[in-house]
Amino acid sequence: MPRQIPFIIGNEACERFSFYGMRNVLTNFLVGYLLLSFAEAERQPAAKEVFHVFVMGVYFFPLLGGWLSDRFLGKYRTIFWLSLVYCAGQALLALSTGWKDGFYAGLFLIALGSGGIKPCVSAFVGDQFDQSNKHLAKLVFDAFYFIINFGSFFASLLMPPLLKAGHPVWAFGVPAILMAVSTVVFWAGRRKYVHVPPAGADPNGFLQVCLTVLFRKGLHAGSYLALGGVVGAVGALLLWSALGAVATVCLALVLLLTLGGVGVWLGVERARGAHPDEDVDGVKAVLRVLVLFACVTPFWSLFDQKASTWILQAKAMALPGWSWFTTASQMQALNPLLVMLLIPFNNLVLYPALRKAGVEPTPLRRMGLGIAFSGLAWIVVGSFQLVLDQKQPLSILWQIAPYALLTFGEVLVSATGLEFAYSQAPARMKGVLMAFWSLSVTVGNLWVLLVNSSVKHPAITAAIEAKGWGVVATQMYFFAGFAFVAAAAFGLYARRYTLVDYYRKA
Repeated sequence: MPRQIPFIIGNEACERFSFYGMRNVLTNFLVGYLLLSFAEAERQPAAKEVFHVFVMGVYFFPLLGGWLSDRFLGKYRTIFWLSLVYCAGQALLALSTGWKDGFYAGLFLIALGSGGIKPCVSAFVGDQFDQSNKHLAKLVFDAFYFIINFGSFFASLLMPPLLKAGHPVWAFGVPAILMAVSTVVFWAGRRKYVHVPPAGADPNGFLQVCLTVLFRKGLHAGSYLALGGVVGAVGALLLWSALGAVATVCLALVLLLTLGGVGVWLGVERARGAHPDEDVDGVKAVLRVLVLFACVTPFWSLFDQKASTWILQAKAMALPGWSWFTTASQMQALNPLLVMLLIPFNNLVLYPALRKAGVEPTPLRRMGLGIAFSGLAWIVVGSFQLVLDQKQPLSILWQIAPYALLTFGEVLVSATGLEFAYSQAPARMKGVLMAFWSLSVTVGNLWVLLVNSSVKHPAITAAIEAKGWGVVATQMYFFAGFAFVAAAAFGLYARRYTLVDYYRKA
């Protein structure tokens, strides 16, 4: 096992405490403090919108971080310098709990710093391994995901009571301190890491190959499809006033990347001769994985709403009466606790049992099943909402069941996806592919905003109410169906997907 791994793991534990400590009190802080100028009926929808726009930003900036890492700075320097930006953002939150503009500026800096390092950290872990010890990489990626949830568990348990006790400065100040510790721990291991240098201005990089495909030797069907993506992106900007700046930009980017990616796929062989075969094959490998990533986006729509929609539901449920359980936000601690239990259970019990039964739990099988389990979780939570809509009391402990289903799906999708994404990209394109993995979370949160905007339309609201259902319950069942459709699409595509191995040689 590489000796430098403990520095990366320690850095990640503190950073995740910092991020989730802030994130898991954000919705309640917005409702109870920052958005008091809104009418009471508008606070919760407004808080939910701010939360998901922030999450979209966090998972949008990996595109910038991956580009800086691969082109100029390398992974270590990108992580270190953006961590300092991240520290500044956390400090600004703690100092701006009564100043809306300052608080939003802090959220922007956190999105930039946290998002920018995302594609680099997991890829940096992979860089510490080669063909001689790559069999240990899966254990470290699992440990990596375990420690993420270790930090998240204590943050989810300890920060909400600080906010409820009327100490918002400390609720955001403690995460700021942990982010500073995280940066120091990472810096302390600087002389022990394997540093893979950036590719620099690579004439055979991912974007360069894609442009050659689209515009070499005149236009073709793929070129026109990509240009259609440009037109669609420009048209999406017309929705600026309805969706807001971040959601509009993300929608435009999704249209551009989707149609442009399909266009490149249709003509990728046109790049041979202008670029080495290995780079053309690398682009093909990335594009094949992006289809799988697209099918994963509905999972993130469901998963990230546990910190917004599920918290708002929990606030309407009865607390258990335990002395240490004082706020609905503490239910968030259940997710990382279950992750820490499920990762060793899966590796030591479930997967060996499946292999003994003749069923190999391949990465793609695990991910497809995980998407389906998230849909099951939302059927359960939607049923709870129907009960609450009828004004019947319900204990918050009932949410344990959907948390268990959603967390099992998370372990199958997210922990597996980190290693899968790293292994499927050639060295010079690992940062790009890890950035696209993070971008799938942005797209997932974009679906949430689009659905929320749709149900605000009077005709849709009236149609829902005519059937005797509440709007929130209807949305919950919609997202469950969305996940089941995505799981089926993922499974069908995965059956034809051929795994590759792009770990670096010893």
